[in-house]
Amino acid sequence: MPTLMRTFAQRAALWIDINFGTYRGLVRLLLGELEYLFGRLSLYTEPPTENIQRLVFVCLGNINRSAFAAEVARVNGAHVISIGLSTTSGTPAFKKAISTAKLFGFDLSAHRALDFSDYTYLPGDLLLAMEVRHTRYLIRRGIPPRAIALLGHWGTPRRIHIHDPHVLSDLYFQTCFLILYSATKRLVRELNAGKAGCFKS
Repeated sequence: MPTLMRTFAQRAALWIDINFGTYRGLVRLLLGELEYLFGRLSLYTEPPTENIQRLVFVCLGNINRSAFAAEVARVNGAHVISIGLSTTSGTPAFKKAISTAKLFGFDLSAHRALDFSDYTYLPGDLLLAMEVRHTRYLIRRGIPPRAIALLGHWGTPRRIHIHDPHVLSDLYFQTCFLILYSATKRLVRELNAGKAGCFKS
């Protein structure tokens, strides 16, 4: 029995590692999904597409998630920048982010982080957050709620919370970037179909 329990625990830990990064990542995802199901996040899943002039991808350090999502959107023709809520402007992308992005055909070697304090909000910006707590941070710092959306809403599968892969396993990095890729591609496709102004002419 102890051996079976150990095996089950190991498999559960591996499943969480691959799909959610950490137990905390799973818990935050479940809490975010509950908020979504109760309608508390609807404001962040229905952006006013006709007024969007630029996509601003947001995460904590701007060296993994937002850097990759912005590059996917840029390659697909959108006007983009990416920012970090707590970073140092000029920091390069994390090495594992660069290597994982290459698996998807994207190059992050030239990326440099931009801290929120060095970002200027412009009318027409749509800020795409990775986590529910990021939306609250942005609102506290004066970003209009209607200018904020949760990128993971467009993911396949939907991920209201896209957990930070920094210093986590290669497997979760790939899962995270796959979700970011699918979400960004779908969002860009919808915005393009809706004639949003964030696309290069």
